[in-house]
Amino acid sequence: MSSASLIIVRARQVQDSAASVPSPCLSVCRMEKGSALCAGCFRTLDEIAAWGSLSDPARRAVWRHIEQRARAAGKQRSAES
Repeated sequence: MSSASLIIVRARQVQDSAASVPSPCLSVCRMEKGSALCAGCFRTLDEIAAWGSLSDPARRAVWRHIEQRARAAGKQRSAES
């Protein structure tokens, strides 16, 4: 499963759960030059740096952005194949 597919599944689980919000980190930790997003979790550097101080609602908002970015990346990769 690609990192984009995995993160989309995790994003849906987070959005559908009332539990505390887990970190999206997949321990890939490599920033993509073209997008300025982490190749593993699709977060920006600002989102990564702020994660520890964000409230659960703010973390869920980041997860929504992550899901959107991962879907867009998946579509782009499919188009390039």
